[in-house]
Amino acid sequence: MALERWFRRGRPTRVDDDATPAGLWMKCSACNVQIYRKDLVSNLHVCPECGHHYRMPVDERIASLMDEGTFDRWSGALAPEDPLEFVDTEAYPDRMARVQGKQGRPDAIVTGEGRMHGEPVAMFVMDFFFAGGSMGSVVGEEIARAAERAADRGLPLVGLAASGGARMQEGALSLMQMAKTTTALESLNDLGLPYISVLTDPTTGGVTASFATLGDLVVAEPKALICFAGPRVIQQTIKQELPEGFQRAEFLLKKGMLDDVIERKDLKRKLVRYIRLLLDRPIELEREDAHVAGV
Repeated sequence: MALERWFRRGRPTRVDDDATPAGLWMKCSACNVQIYRKDLVSNLHVCPECGHHYRMPVDERIASLMDEGTFDRWSGALAPEDPLEFVDTEAYPDRMARVQGKQGRPDAIVTGEGRMHGEPVAMFVMDFFFAGGSMGSVVGEEIARAAERAADRGLPLVGLAASGGARMQEGALSLMQMAKTTTALESLNDLGLPYISVLTDPTTGGVTASFATLGDLVVAEPKALICFAGPRVIQQTIKQELPEGFQRAEFLLKKGMLDDVIERKDLKRKLVRYIRLLLDRPIELEREDAHVAGV
């Protein structure tokens, strides 16, 4: 009888509209299990069946890491310009206007300060859904300003990278951001303030070659793609077969490039522990968790 009711009831269908961009259900790209989309979102965009970590929207990412109501946004006043008058399939200003309207922010970065389990921290989060998280002049400037402001306020800095690399529409101006961000992070180092870099899927190109891998600790989410160039380019260059998964977080952890691979549900707790360790403070998260939860 239960089986008969299953076939009789109206099952959700795929709907392609703004409210439900891919319908109510989706197939996990890792395990092929059908997932109720709301379950995926409530599970921090992690497959509840196999643990596959999907890319996470910036606002939800910040909400998952910062104590509720504590995040004060710094970024948002800068927008990209077009000094090169670059045109590919469309003019660069037209492309940016379209992406800005869709994502609701001027560029692929959000910076600010808040508290994590009561610990004051500065943070920047890259938005891969904004032009592939590409790093142009605004992204570099916002990260540099965040590092300098964190230094001025005596705050540790947590950075979450998600990027396809430098923004080609800005040419050499984009590549200059590698040096700018690297130099700005020195202000934290000079004061003994921690900078922890979190590499999410994907972190590639000039972002990997600059600020993303310069943390006092460099950690990543499970199976995140982390590289400078793609595997085909590397294979053609060195003329050798590449090991399976050699650009994924777990492989890089074994080879010493990463300090930890952290599941998303544990990320906030572990980041706070690492910050306190680097600041030589007592690590008593259980008590802090109760305080933040109002227990």
